[in-house]
Amino acid sequence: MNRTPDADSFAKPIAPALEWLGRSHADLVERLREYVRIPSVSAQPAHAPDVRRCAEWIAGRFRSAGLETHVHATAGNPIVVARTPRVEGAPTFMVYGHYDVQPPEPFDLWTTPPFDPQVRGEDLFGRGSSDNKGQHLAHLHAVEACLATGVSLPCNLVFLVEGEEEIGSGALQSFLPLHRRDLACDAVVISDNGIPDLEHPALTYALRGIAAMEVRVEGPAKDLHSGLFGGTVENPAMALCRLLSRMRGEDGRVAVPGFYDDVVELSAHERAELARLPTSPSDYLALTGSPALFGEPGFTPEEQRTARPTFEINGLTSGYQGEGSKTIIPSWASAKLTLRLVANQDPGRVIASVKAHLERCCPPTVRVSVKHGHGAVPYMVSPEGPLAAAALQALQEGFGHPGLLMREGGSIPIVSSFKEHLGADTLLLGMALPDDNAHSPNEKFNLRAYAAGMRMAVHLWPRLAAAVLASRR
Repeated sequence: MNRTPDADSFAKPIAPALEWLGRSHADLVERLREYVRIPSVSAQPAHAPDVRRCAEWIAGRFRSAGLETHVHATAGNPIVVARTPRVEGAPTFMVYGHYDVQPPEPFDLWTTPPFDPQVRGEDLFGRGSSDNKGQHLAHLHAVEACLATGVSLPCNLVFLVEGEEEIGSGALQSFLPLHRRDLACDAVVISDNGIPDLEHPALTYALRGIAAMEVRVEGPAKDLHSGLFGGTVENPAMALCRLLSRMRGEDGRVAVPGFYDDVVELSAHERAELARLPTSPSDYLALTGSPALFGEPGFTPEEQRTARPTFEINGLTSGYQGEGSKTIIPSWASAKLTLRLVANQDPGRVIASVKAHLERCCPPTVRVSVKHGHGAVPYMVSPEGPLAAAALQALQEGFGHPGLLMREGGSIPIVSSFKEHLGADTLLLGMALPDDNAHSPNEKFNLRAYAAGMRMAVHLWPRLAAAVLASRR
């Protein structure tokens, strides 16, 4: 058992670890290629043996690096937990990752096979290379570099790597409350997201939540002849369209009463930080391929997509949709909806408000019902707190450029679960680039980002440990 480090020991040079990473780079790229070769597709039962083999592979890497490692069987895929040598009294941090990957189809759109990873230029191509094998492997290599060169870790690290992130993390959601004491930590670090580019590394300090639902409007008991009955019976498809049009204004603001009551507005500091990101309205327009941008007035596209709530129709279904025409009044119509939420909106309250508004607006000529879907609460860690400051400094030291603050418009439900069960904040320190094609054919991971991420991780733990110890005084 190691002695608790004092503040002065944090200044011990980490140069040996950084040098080890530099001279081992080719070997570390080959290890990533080995990892990516395993087709650990959690969504496809035929790959269940590969998923288990992948769990054993990453467990073997942890053991080789000198970490105490356990592979936990679950009702689903295995969960791997690994720990660095204990430092009594020191802060504890968790690194989360997932070894499962998205299905690779369609195969014909890949330049090289998805599980035959190839290096082309500065990128390694293969399914799972950036999402998420390369990103959490970078953290493991950083720890391995420290242990191999005698660079003291001023903290305890717990790695938690699961195999069901791409299918909802069901096993982990059950695992967390049962192991909350064993997994107790001062903060969680996740590198399963992206940065604008290599010159703009960023800490993602906020995620939007989500509330999903399906709205169904029913009218006549069966489809009716539109000539015989048209004009006397309400058309459910038309009624649904009118209902949905009353959910949002033409300016993009959601029209549901009380929808914005709990929204935490952006501070002046946050708006200034978001303005530093290397993006522009023209960048977004080019990315979308739309004729023009649209959004809530008074906010930039970056603010609209990450810091404002939205109301989106994901799908509409009604009536005949086959070839040719069929002159009917459909008996029903439905729409799949998702609302992206921001702090401090609650998915349950939002769904209840939308349901009440739909019922108020529904004409007596049809019936409306709402089926609840999945939800996730928004997440935010203080962008001006000591943990954020430590992370930003480590980003600058690892990437060689100042770290920026950014928000993400998507949702990562497990982050909220970590907060609920462990009481720990999460720092999202992505390494993926916008063109890494996560979930798409030709997924890749930039090898310069891989190397910078390892360097960042070596700098990160002394910075975070010092911030936690300072807060304890």
